[in-house]
Amino acid sequence: QVQLVESGGGLVQAGGSLRLSCAASGRTFSTYAMGWFRQAPGKEREFVAAITRSTYYADSVKGRFAISRDNTKNTVYLQMNSLKPEDTAVYYCARYNSGNVYATGSVGSWGQGTQVTVSS
Repeated sequence: QVQLVESGGGLVQAGGSLRLSCAASGRTFSTYAMGWFRQAPGKEREFVAAITRSTYYADSVKGRFAISRDNTKNTVYLQMNSLKPEDTAVYYCARYNSGNVYATGSVGSWGQGTQVTVSS
């Protein structure tokens, strides 16, 4: 069973930046598509970004967030710039086991989540 451990969340003012990291256990990290989802209080978990051979972004974060990975470190990153109060949520790292990167149902493993709070 893979373990995904997120870090890098915190409190930031609107317009600021944060970088989330997700370290994965196991030897097959490079063979999996990875992604980030988020869940705000009272809302469903939603897709943020994914990386396969390409990168994919939710419209709400396109141009502000960037996903990347370092297969030598078994780590996926989410660089978040120009943060807005509506980006406040718990951010979850995800390892996919099927092809639709936008769907929570395609995720085989989740991290425990890291809180991101953006103040206005």
